[in-house]
Amino acid sequence: MNWDQIEGSWMQVKGKAREKWGELTDDELDKAKGQREQLVGLVQKRYGDTKEAAEKTVDEWTKTL
Repeated sequence: MNWDQIEGSWMQVKGKAREKWGELTDDELDKAKGQREQLVGLVQKRYGDTKEAAEKTVDEWTKTL
């Protein structure tokens, strides 16, 4: 699934993101609206990852969708 598809179906995909990153709130995920950079920033901030580690985690997650 590419990011255009993820963004277009964010309401369905958001639940899977919530399963993966349980510490992210629904409000945070709503603000991300399926945008990759927003999600990377949230993961980086909430989990204390480097930007590169957060990007890798998000990219690996998208491959499972």
